[in-house]
Amino acid sequence: MNIQHRIILNEARDYFFIAFGLFLYTIAFTVFLMPYQIVAGGVTGLSAIIYYATGFHLENTYIIINGALLIVALKILGWKFLMKTIFAILTLYTMLKFAQDIIPKQPNGLPIKLMGEGQDFMSMIIGSVITGFALATVFMNNGSTGGTDIIAASVNKFHPNVSLGNVLIAVDFCIIGSCMFFPQFGSYIERAHKVMFGFCVMGMENYALDYVMNARRQSVQFFIFSKKWQEIANAIGTQMGHGVTILDGHGWYTGKQSKVLCILAKKNESVNIFRLIKMIDPQAFVSQSSVIGVYGEGFDEMRVKIKEDKKVKDIKEN
Repeated sequence: MNIQHRIILNEARDYFFIAFGLFLYTIAFTVFLMPYQIVAGGVTGLSAIIYYATGFHLENTYIIINGALLIVALKILGWKFLMKTIFAILTLYTMLKFAQDIIPKQPNGLPIKLMGEGQDFMSMIIGSVITGFALATVFMNNGSTGGTDIIAASVNKFHPNVSLGNVLIAVDFCIIGSCMFFPQFGSYIERAHKVMFGFCVMGMENYALDYVMNARRQSVQFFIFSKKWQEIANAIGTQMGHGVTILDGHGWYTGKQSKVLCILAKKNESVNIFRLIKMIDPQAFVSQSSVIGVYGEGFDEMRVKIKEDKKVKDIKEN
């Protein structure tokens, strides 16, 4: 397979998993959050608030707001960034519209309460976890759901020191807090109740999103002490395609020289590494520890910006 075919295949894979993540998001939102009028952040959450208060269809508000944001952001971010965002917006709009058409309705026009009456909290937990997982699936495949992501990316481009997360939290805080200004939601106590539920949704959704994304990137470090260090290093290097660093060790008690293998790997590769070690030397002494981050050489990229000042130029020259 040549490079061009591989690029096309990777792009097709991205679009497939973006659509899958949006499908999960649609199910979670329309089945678990909407029936109980639970609010959330983002443009979808704002659209839901407007729908609960006025009856204006959620998907129509969603496409109108995102369309306006896309027009504003087009010159700032460019077509390359926005192509998958446009795909995600149109896909989610279609899915939300279709889901609301096929799901049976309550007398008030909202989808039926699958969890039953009085199960607001449980439905909120399930819906938040699924939406968090769905958003992580979209983000891990280079996608975006638009809306507040566009705002955050635009702000970050002009102010690199302002993180995307801080912008998203601030915008979501304002969206959820806007419930207090809609008298259709009832008394101030009832509105405050909705706002608190919205903050719970935001927290649980972000926790689930971070958990899924960090679990994928989590790495581990092995120190392997074995007399058969050369066979273990060969097996890990050839069968798993991993680099192995050989350190010189000296036993304090025995006074003997020894070799220590140092390996950095993804957490999901741990079982295979242990199997190889055990097959070669069941008596090997192995230390495994989690590491906060591993960068370069097939792992994560160092995402920091360097200002080209005099100090940096001196470091490069030296």
